[in-house]
Amino acid sequence: MYEKFKKICFFFSGWVILLPLTISGCATTPPQDTSNLCEIFYEKEDWYDAAADMRDKWGVPIHVPMAMMYQESSFRHDALPPRDYVLFGLIPWGRVSSAYGYSQAKTPTWSDYMRETGNSGADRDDFEDAMDFMGWFISKTHKINGVSKWDAYAQYLNYHEGWGGYKRKTYLKKGWLVKVSQKVKARSLRYATQLKTCEEDLQKSWFWKLFD
Repeated sequence: MYEKFKKICFFFSGWVILLPLTISGCATTPPQDTSNLCEIFYEKEDWYDAAADMRDKWGVPIHVPMAMMYQESSFRHDALPPRDYVLFGLIPWGRVSSAYGYSQAKTPTWSDYMRETGNSGADRDDFEDAMDFMGWFISKTHKINGVSKWDAYAQYLNYHEGWGGYKRKTYLKKGWLVKVSQKVKARSLRYATQLKTCEEDLQKSWFWKLFD
């Protein structure tokens, strides 16, 4: 018991010292191992809490938006689309779209999300907000186009082409997009399998983990 007490004391003393570093550094760096959902959430435990809140709110399984987010930004908070080029393709000139952040949400769609959810202070470079946005979008895709919230393949096609584009099947003329969507589906299935092995542990309070 004495060893456990020392462990708790060490944790709290170290927490006071490390808190500024955590806020300024780790909060915005991508996970080191993006191939394993358990490792992502072990490294960034607040991400699991945000993902679980999204699941409970929107009924969207965690592995689907996480796989889509990886494809969109590789979990970089400040991800931007590539630049457009003018004058013989040599001079950069603006961006190809207004997409930004973890979810690569475009400005008009993000504005719709804030208006419909009342989350007027949401930021695209905040993981919790980006995850909630993706839950909202996936839920609307289910309502509008009848796509299962568990279908990462069709959900990503909607995410990329928009609800109207998906209805018009614009993706059929984009073989590269179909292949990317298949990759998103494969990643989501891996993430789902991985999460089953660690979610019980992730659900534990950080305090009780000190006694493991």
